Amino acid sequence: MKVSLVDFAEEEDEIRSVRDRVFGEEQGVPNNINWDGLDERCQHVVVRAGDGKVIGTGRLAPCGKIGRLSVLKKFRGRGVGGKLLTRLLAVARASQLPEVFLHAQVNAVGFYEGKGFEVAGSPFVEAGIKHLRMSKCFKNNGDE
Repeated sequence: MKVSLVDFAEEEDEIRSVRDRVFGEEQGVPNNINWDGLDERCQHVVVRAGDGKVIGTGRLAPCGKIGRLSVLKKFRGRGVGGKLLTRLLAVARASQLPEVFLHAQVNAVGFYEGKGFEVAGSPFVEAGIKHLRMSKCFKNNGDE
């Protein structure tokens, strides 16, 4: 598996393919939420399988919000999400963001806690799915 920071315009078709399957087909997220018009302002990371196909993707907004983290179903449980998140955190640090945050689906809270995120707030519903806001501050010495 290869993790890469990519240009959205160049990789849009493959990013759309993954997100449409995960969020649209599997989770029933409305298209206008999945495709909110913010992608061109975000930094995108993808994971490619050995055959070069994109199997996972995620983005980092300029405000520090990590989002649209998605992995094709048959590749889940193999560390793909962790690789995406690790690279997005590295991009955030390189962008000198003091912290990052995300809206975690409640079934993924443990995954994010394992990466140093902390719950910040009460549960809320987004796109018909229960979420929690989570955040992670970066220390001055460059540690996560």
